[in-house]
Amino acid sequence: MAAKDEATWRVGVLFSRSGVSGITETEHFLGTALAIEEINQAGGVLGRPIEPVCYDPAGETDAYRTLARRMLAEDGVEVVFGCSLSASRKSVLSTMERHNGLLWYPSIYEGFEYSENIIYTGATLNQNVFALADYLLQEQGRRIFLIGSDYIYPRESNRVMRDLIEAKGGTIVGELYAALDADDAAHAAMIAAIRDAAPDAVFSTVVGRGAERLYRAYAESGIDRARCPIASLTLAEGQIHAIGPEHCTGHVLAAPYFGSLASEENRRFVAAFQARFGPERPTSMWSETAYAQVHLFARALTEAGTLDAERLGAAALRQRLAAPEGDLAFDGETRHIWLTPGIGVARADGQFDVVWRARRPVRPDPYLAWSRFETNWLEEGLAA
Repeated sequence: MAAKDEATWRVGVLFSRSGVSGITETEHFLGTALAIEEINQAGGVLGRPIEPVCYDPAGETDAYRTLARRMLAEDGVEVVFGCSLSASRKSVLSTMERHNGLLWYPSIYEGFEYSENIIYTGATLNQNVFALADYLLQEQGRRIFLIGSDYIYPRESNRVMRDLIEAKGGTIVGELYAALDADDAAHAAMIAAIRDAAPDAVFSTVVGRGAERLYRAYAESGIDRARCPIASLTLAEGQIHAIGPEHCTGHVLAAPYFGSLASEENRRFVAAFQARFGPERPTSMWSETAYAQVHLFARALTEAGTLDAERLGAAALRQRLAAPEGDLAFDGETRHIWLTPGIGVARADGQFDVVWRARRPVRPDPYLAWSRFETNWLEEGLAA
């Protein structure tokens, strides 16, 4: 094991900057890097800088596990910022628990998980899918087609969306899945099925490079995006930039953060991000959540004075932050975060018109224990 440098706080950064999820995880990485640089430039934490140990798993599930073990067992790391897809989080979970590390996980996910060795800072399904279901039924129509990448997060998200749509009198007119990195032919088959079913909207949980192929093919198909948009939880500004904004106008995103939010905290974040990484690189929920969680970590570390998972984790759950996305605070029972859901429609400049936002932060409900399926979330902006 590497000797610990008591002059620094050594942390792991485990995001894929290449591979199937390279675009979104690069955004996670850049948000993490910016926050670490800001904290270090301000004097570090308790007078000690944060020292990142960074690896790129290149989208390979087994590599996340191997590299997480290297960080914890050989590199002297106790805290890891990392993972995006649920498959990668699941792959490192036992390693984090075995070595008593603390994973800060900045991605939206399907819920139904709890670990004393994970801090969850992304949206749970009640913080994005619930309002989106109401929006689609109210603004588009009652016939919805479900598509997704074939792994746990899309299947669970689509299951909940089906339950919501059907509970509110809508109809699921089709459901198809493709491999995570499926080729053009697989997505062409999806689009052909969508055209045949003639839904009012498509709910997509296709992610990574597959999403880039899907949205380009959808644009080329000539389907009217105003009449039948794709709605998702993942198509954020960075991926739109890679696909081409002209291919994405009219599509819908449910998320807690949009680069177009007008708050002072967000204006400062956007300016700092683009000054550091270039004016052509947009901020997104992927970079912002990763950025915010590092600042929450720094506040927790200031209180705890240690990277020990139990003590740092307990301190983390007491933190609050006025983040670019809005006010953040933890739910101590679930280790997930209160946040403010929103819905945006993609526009020609690659940003979003925010057409709905909750009036106040919404409690995370990763187990769907208290969420009411029959409620109109657009009207209530529910918070417990």
